[in-house]
Amino acid sequence: MQLRHARKLAALLTLTSSLSVNADADKWEWLEAVESEASLNWVAEHNQLTAEQLEDPLYASLYSTALDVLNQEGKLTSAYAIGDYYFELKKTTDNPRGVLMRSPSNAFLTGDAQWELVLDVDALASDEGQAWVYHGLNCYQNDPSQCLISLSPGGTDADELREFNALTGEFIEDGFYLPLAKSSVSWLDTDSWIIATDFGDDSLTDSGYPRKLKVHQRGDDMADAKLIYVGNKASVSAGAYTLGQAEDSHLVIFESTSFWTRKYYLSDPETNLLTQLKIPESAILLGRLAGQWVISLKSDWQLGDYSYPAGAVVMAADEQLRLNGELFVLAESSREHIIEDTTVTDQGILIVSLKDVVAQAHWYAPQEDGVWTKEQIQLPDHGTVALQSIDENSGKSLLRFESFLVPPTLFAFDPTDSSVAQIAQQSATFDASPYTVSQFFATSADETKVPYFVVHRQDISLNGTNPAHIFAYGGFRSSLTPSYSGSYEATNGSYGKLWLERGGVYVIANIRGGGEYGPEWHSAALGENRQRAFSDLEAVARDLANRQISSAAYTSIEGRSNGGLLTGASMVRHPELYSAVISGVPLLDMQRYHLLLAGASWMGEYGDPDSADWNFIQSYSPYQNVRADVDYPPVFFYTSTRDDRVHPAHARKMAAKMLEQGHQVFYYENLEGGHGGSVTNEQLAHRIALSYRFLINALPDAQAN
Repeated sequence: MQLRHARKLAALLTLTSSLSVNADADKWEWLEAVESEASLNWVAEHNQLTAEQLEDPLYASLYSTALDVLNQEGKLTSAYAIGDYYFELKKTTDNPRGVLMRSPSNAFLTGDAQWELVLDVDALASDEGQAWVYHGLNCYQNDPSQCLISLSPGGTDADELREFNALTGEFIEDGFYLPLAKSSVSWLDTDSWIIATDFGDDSLTDSGYPRKLKVHQRGDDMADAKLIYVGNKASVSAGAYTLGQAEDSHLVIFESTSFWTRKYYLSDPETNLLTQLKIPESAILLGRLAGQWVISLKSDWQLGDYSYPAGAVVMAADEQLRLNGELFVLAESSREHIIEDTTVTDQGILIVSLKDVVAQAHWYAPQEDGVWTKEQIQLPDHGTVALQSIDENSGKSLLRFESFLVPPTLFAFDPTDSSVAQIAQQSATFDASPYTVSQFFATSADETKVPYFVVHRQDISLNGTNPAHIFAYGGFRSSLTPSYSGSYEATNGSYGKLWLERGGVYVIANIRGGGEYGPEWHSAALGENRQRAFSDLEAVARDLANRQISSAAYTSIEGRSNGGLLTGASMVRHPELYSAVISGVPLLDMQRYHLLLAGASWMGEYGDPDSADWNFIQSYSPYQNVRADVDYPPVFFYTSTRDDRVHPAHARKMAAKMLEQGHQVFYYENLEGGHGGSVTNEQLAHRIALSYRFLINALPDAQAN
């Protein structure tokens, strides 16, 4: 079967390779033309070949199971508050793109939500002949009657913006409108907006994001909008938002000079003059409370005679910044308390932190005497805590808890009396009773201890023959915390049904490049030190073998986006460690990544291939390092034609090159889905089923089970 597959692919590649437009530089560069006839024909042929190999009766069973799990009635609500209502996009079999619903807040919070239809996205898509994907509401002062709705064709990052009344469910006739672009809009008042979009006339950065800001008044022609800021073309983007309330409200304009650095400016409402806020460019301006700026530090900061550590949250008045005065440190990060997320409200600040990748939440509140109080929000242990929705005025919030074996549970927190009430819990999608979760620490090449979680049967046999699937990311300061979906992608516990119940072991590797141990954990794998992330993953694979949990013949790896680069590079570096590789919506051609779509924005993470940085990038770039004379494990690449963030050509070209070299490659490209890879539950179930069918085919005991 595999030989026939390889021969058919080789014949197809021989036919299509003659279409290359730049064969000397890159034989497969023609696949970068996203929607050219030749590219889409290649995609269709390879999708079909993969279907012929993987879509058998076992696939059909996996697909049916995955779809049942994704469509489960008891799925936890993802509702968020706007004014006196909670809104949620609900996807069903009849409405795969979703219906936007709302319920009065009081009914929702008492567990008796009264859902009313706001917008049928499927009907809108049908009426307009466009595959719309709902991307959210942006409402003026939290008023659902005055909103901008973002709609994306096929799930792209680029959206069309329309003015929308979320109380009546109607688009505003002759209301505010922006055509398809990667835009950001901030309301100034009910009739004016600050707009960052593609205005034409060199208005985008090299990364493809807006660099010009204009003020637009209702009723005026967009051509008459007033230009108020122009960012550098080499920067990532520019934008604006308002912080603070009433008399203490400030219009903040920012320019992201790289993915990890920003300049912040305060705009004088009288003169429109800009004054740069004197904080480190690596810092994040979180909000304003009690006349002070709330700032998250991502590197050490020396302000006059005072020092502040990376990872801390500090409070700063304007005069203190101007005079280099001593700032108030609200919270510091430590090994026992890594600050993961900070949200500012008018009443206090909610901080979610990690201790060895397990979350807890605290509420910080200012008192009349200037003292701050800190209290832990009483939530379950040994899992992930995520803020789902918060009222910026009162601080009342919805917090979501979940773990590998505990379904997502929603809690309401009221800071006025510190009460915590369980609102809802998702129905279980698999029986968790036979399983347990262990956390181990692998030793990386430089002796760094790298944590990883293992979800396995309680009666596991430690004989090295358990099929183990490792999921990892390792980049962009993103933490992989315990999840009922097994990863950051919302798959509703499908890994339990499709992998654990078949005897598989599931592993999450918390490697460097992520944020699990604060800014230093991330910066340790930046630029020339990227190989540390790869070494960490390799250390986890070896540690699984040393503990006899699994071994190379039974171990697979998976990553998406930056994680797709991780698994691609790890496969090329040490193919002997794995027996199957999944690389989703990946970066793989690191010589050209900065020239493709949003790639230039990530040079702060990876480096600039057109500079001396190429000396270290070329050492791991999968596309440049894959060879015909090396025996690689089977690999499954998947991507989306509509991904306008990471170019689908990364996966296309890598698959084409490896197939020509004679390696075993499976390829799937969804024609919509954006960077998420899918829009509907049916599309997601298809890709999940393909992935597990691929793993079951590649790993010996997975096939037996």
